[in-house]
Amino acid sequence: MIAEILSVGTELLMGQIANTDAQYISRRLSELGVSLYRHTTVGDNPGRVKEALREALARADVVITTGGLGPTEDDLTKEMVAEVFGLEMALDEVSLHAIEAFMERVGHPMAENNRKQAWFPAGATVMPNACGTAPGCIVERGDKAVAVLPGPPHEMKDMFERRLAPWLARRGGAHIESRFLRIFGIGESAVENRLRDLFHADNPTLALYCGPGEVQARVTARAADAESARAMIAPVAEEIRRRLGNHVYGEGMDNSIERAVFERLRDRGETVSFAESCTGGLVAARLVSVPGASAVLGEAHVTYCDAAKARVLGVREETLRRFTAVSAPCAREMAEGARRVSGADWAAATTGYAGPDGGADGTPAGTVFIAVAGPDGATVEQCRFNGSREFVRAVAASWALNALRLRMEALS
Repeated sequence: MIAEILSVGTELLMGQIANTDAQYISRRLSELGVSLYRHTTVGDNPGRVKEALREALARADVVITTGGLGPTEDDLTKEMVAEVFGLEMALDEVSLHAIEAFMERVGHPMAENNRKQAWFPAGATVMPNACGTAPGCIVERGDKAVAVLPGPPHEMKDMFERRLAPWLARRGGAHIESRFLRIFGIGESAVENRLRDLFHADNPTLALYCGPGEVQARVTARAADAESARAMIAPVAEEIRRRLGNHVYGEGMDNSIERAVFERLRDRGETVSFAESCTGGLVAARLVSVPGASAVLGEAHVTYCDAAKARVLGVREETLRRFTAVSAPCAREMAEGARRVSGADWAAATTGYAGPDGGADGTPAGTVFIAVAGPDGATVEQCRFNGSREFVRAVAASWALNALRLRMEALS
């Protein structure tokens, strides 16, 4: 099945808001095994919406629209779908009563223009909106269909999961299952080279998604039922783990390197502390974002200037004078000091030049030293990241967490 996404809204074209709806739907269609080749965005203009719908239907089996379902005059997505399919608009009494009940629940009077949201192309399958006043619908004619979703992300996601995803699965005629492996410390091209032959299979399929500092491998199988699909995925996932080794840190779309670190610390009954310079607290913040982080993190220190590194962490004046604050010896002493003053089992430290300038000695911007101190001593890694100041800091925080993960795994 081939799908296209048609996003309706002048605010999207003007850049006033980001199109997170299309991002979410794209990811979910991929998980469902639905092919997606195009996104289109149009403003709230009836003629252009109709033109975009006709063009998309000429290419795709299913067109998924977002936006244009509000009560105002320029919210015309359903009306344009009806015109393209040559259908009249019809009032759905169930939707009207649901809108009235919603407005009463939130304490707002029912405006006359809200009734507009209860009208649909004749014969449409209505998708109730559990989060707002704009129901969606699915309109089918022959082998073509248009699924109309609301624009607000929380409403769109809820409707997609409750209503549209099951419909897509039924229309596809098979069960689609996906498994995501999270990979860190190796680039996308290197991952592709190691897994090259696995990309040639038709079922299961393998795809890579690249993010800052990491890669996700998605293995998707199509089968008659969930159990059969999982059985097809399992040997491919295990082969990926075998070839990539400890670069694979976990599974799941919602997993993260900070969650992996938290779970390992929690399972081991151990604690960690951080000493940060160039990352300015980002490493600690990443771990704190995981619920339950207080079980493994007691304290962290942002020692941005040399005096703080010496006073708080005990970095020697000789080290700072001889090697500077951006050096392997300084990073090592920062990690050792953080572990000592906190009493934690582990400590990780970062120091470097985030940019835009490098060091006076010619050390380039993006140079970061990451140290991890633990029960078996301290190690230091020199990294070089290319990008903006914000990018360098964010990726350095991820690499520090991954360095901590690898040290813990080495002691397992």
